[in-house]
Amino acid sequence: MIIGVIGAGLVTGFPRNARAQSDSSATPRASDHQWQKMALGFGISLVAHESAHFVASLVQGFHPYVAFDHARPTVFSGIDSEKYPHKQFLFSAAGLTTQAIIDELILDVPHSRGGAIERGILTGGIGTTLFYITLGRNGSVSDISVMARTSSLSKTQLSLIFGSLSAIHALRISRNPAYRHFFVRPAENGFAAGLHF
Repeated sequence: MIIGVIGAGLVTGFPRNARAQSDSSATPRASDHQWQKMALGFGISLVAHESAHFVASLVQGFHPYVAFDHARPTVFSGIDSEKYPHKQFLFSAAGLTTQAIIDELILDVPHSRGGAIERGILTGGIGTTLFYITLGRNGSVSDISVMARTSSLSKTQLSLIFGSLSAIHALRISRNPAYRHFFVRPAENGFAAGLHF
């Protein structure tokens, strides 16, 4: 739910100019759409997460489906976790693992860095992991909870594994000059940051 609220905020929010800046032009510039592009990247990351769950189930010969769990749409594996705990573990691990791999590729594969969609994808990967190792850790259908139930790893161990990967990604982003202004966009006289509605 929190991820959805953040995503909606990014879609509807626009950067606010700093006090020293004035936005005299009424015509939109390419930089005016940076937050929407970042929200698109965030959405791409979430779609990759959920798609990975579907693919993991299908590849193992099961039939995933979407249903509601406490009024939240949730992807269910169609796997009997009592009978096939290892297969259920793979299904549950697929989403966070896919996001970590995508983030790793973005940070490793040479390309021109720092685009808004790319920043949104990185934010989605790190944000989703942060949610699952904190607020979403104890939910009955939480990826972390299900992985703990279907393996010999505890919730704490799983949180440390996935949290460490995201922490390393965040550290790499913070040290890369291409991401120096991660949550800002170019403006007429410098940079604009923040959201307003």
